[in-house]
Formats: sequence, C-alpha cells, structure tokens
Amino acid sequence: MLLFRWVVMALLLAAAVSFAFYAGTGQPHYKRWGLVVLKWTVIAAVFFFAVVLIGRI
Repeated sequence: MLLFRWVVMALLLAAAVSFAFYAGTGQPHYKRWGLVVLKWTVIAAVFFFAVVLIGRI
C-alpha cells in the first residue's frame, strides 16, 4: 500500500514537471508526455481501487 502511494506520487510529480517544462518551453512533446503519464496514473489508480473494493466484498 505504501509502495503504491509512493509510485503514484512520483508519477504525478513527473507529470507536473513535464507540464512545467511545456509551460516554460512551449514544446508540445512535453505536454504529450505529461498527458500520457497522467492517463496511465489514473488508470492504475482505478484498477488499484477496484481491487481494494473487490477485496472488501
């Protein structure tokens, strides 16, 4: 559980840094990378919470 929290926080930080690079440079590949990282972070979180909810049933 703790490992998952650290991984999610690291991925969210990576997405934020990528968006900051996009804001600073205006290069669209930073924006694209940030969106990809954010998308997969949300997908992983949804699956994690699904497993937790199934485990409680």
